[in-house]
Amino acid sequence: MAPDSLSVQTLPRPEAAPRPHTWVCDSPGGLVGIFETGVQIAYYRRAANPTIGAYLDEAATGIRVGISQTVAAGAEPELASLPNQAGREELLRDIHWITGLYTDLLGCPAVALRLEVLTRPMCPRFHVDRTGIRLVCTWRGPGTQWLDDAWARRDRLGSGSGGQPDESSGLMLPGTDIGEVPSFAVALLKGSLWQGNEGRGVIHRSPTTAAHDLPRVMMSLDAIWED
Repeated sequence: MAPDSLSVQTLPRPEAAPRPHTWVCDSPGGLVGIFETGVQIAYYRRAANPTIGAYLDEAATGIRVGISQTVAAGAEPELASLPNQAGREELLRDIHWITGLYTDLLGCPAVALRLEVLTRPMCPRFHVDRTGIRLVCTWRGPGTQWLDDAWARRDRLGSGSGGQPDESSGLMLPGTDIGEVPSFAVALLKGSLWQGNEGRGVIHRSPTTAAHDLPRVMMSLDAIWED
């Protein structure tokens, strides 16, 4: 699958930053940019689907929180518990399409799927995941926030923060822009366990969500490999 319509998000960064950290594309094929050395987050910008948006406005509070399952490549997720209202089939098609896109891209035989309905930030502090490449998509509410490597001090993550909030721990250098993945965008987050990415991985957190944007509805996918 060849990349097309690729663009790199422009952020002010020191001249010492040698490679792009963020890869933004306007077609699903462009997500291959996540495999570029140095790229820690890639996302496919796409328009919001008003049918899915309307469905989740009505049905989100009726979705069982924390749906988790293993889905084989090519199979349809088992999501019978989703409320049977107008727009349900549109959401199911989107989940199936995104799952197929991810398994094709990673070449994995199965994925661990999580569908979350959140009334508070799931991971409110900036952190790095010990994963390979994780997919996230937020349909309702704001998307995942991230920091460019060039503007962050990794030694201030976790215990290095001294218990201080992200905004005052010294993690973010002066003038830092906090990136945010748009709603409906399909994002790939590279973790510290991806080959050649030791000591790195995208620094990210859940957004603070305004009351009118609650609940926030998102999905994550992690590759499962055969033993």
